[in-house]
Parts: sequence; C-alpha cells; structure tokens
Amino acid sequence: MSEPAPKRPGLAIWLPLILFGAFFALVIWGLVRPADREVASAFIGKPLPSFALEAAVEDRPGLATADFKAGKPKLLNVFASWCVPCAIESPQLAALAKQGVEIDGVAIRDRREDVARFLATNGNPFARIGKDDLSQVQLAIGSSGVPETFVIDGKGVIRYQHIGEIREEDMSLILEKLKEAES
Repeated sequence: MSEPAPKRPGLAIWLPLILFGAFFALVIWGLVRPADREVASAFIGKPLPSFALEAAVEDRPGLATADFKAGKPKLLNVFASWCVPCAIESPQLAALAKQGVEIDGVAIRDRREDVARFLATNGNPFARIGKDDLSQVQLAIGSSGVPETFVIDGKGVIRYQHIGEIREEDMSLILEKLKEAES
C-alpha cells in the first residue's frame, strides 16, 4: 500500500504573515498621509447659546449672548491664566485688537486675581471678559480646550472655530473669516 502524499502547508501557515503585513501597511499608511488639522465643528452656522457671565476682572464688564448681536462680527476667545498656549497667542490677539478687531474673552475655571495677573503680564486685548467657572459656556459652544477662538457674526452666529493658539501664520485666515462674517 502506498503512503498518502504529505500535506503541504496551506493557508493556515500564511495567514499570520498576511495579517501582519496588512497591519504593517495600515500603520505605514497612517504615518505618511498628511493629518487633517481642521476639525469640523458641529456648531458652525448655529447661534450662540444663551448665557450671561459675570466679569472675570474688575476693569472689564462681563459677557452675555446679547453682546454678540450688535451687528458687527467679533472674536470670542476662550482662555485661562494657567494655559501656556494662551500666553503664546497674546501678541497675535494684541495685533488683531490694534487693527480694530473687537475681542471678547471667556476665562475658564480661573480665579479673578490669576486672570488679572495673566492680563497684566501678557496684555489685555479684550473688550469684555466673562468668568466661566464650570466651563458651561465653553462646552455649550463646542470648545473642548484652551485656547480656542470663534468668529461670531453680528447676529450672534458662530462662523468659524480656531482650535489652539493663534499664531502669526493664522492671522490672515482669522481676518478673512471676520470679513466673511460681515456679509
């Protein structure tokens, strides 16, 4: 009687190698494709929620939804005294304010004396600053961190959300978004 032919290794031996190769290709693809730096906000095109925040510092009034319905677009900057990137963006906010851009601020989970010290050190480009101790306004407008800056049109509608600090190279985009919000 003849012996049966020996079984040749089939797919079972190659399957782990194929799976490893597919995983490796997926990792490489994730590393080489450019990251999408723009986060699409679900709040773009929606009106600001109703809020009224008390003043975060003595020399500036608090902030309310009604302040954004005066017919002129402005920036809403979410910041905190303990936020290093917030200090980094201070020169850009000052430059925008010098160009006539009205900027209102929301201080997140901060103490009045810390906000005052931060502004004394880094400058105060804000017309109004509201104190948001529980981050309620921050979360209601779709902000997940600090700093974040929103372009709000003259009717109180969110037109653009800039995540992270405003850098020198972001200035023209911010000004462009403000101009778009005028129409």
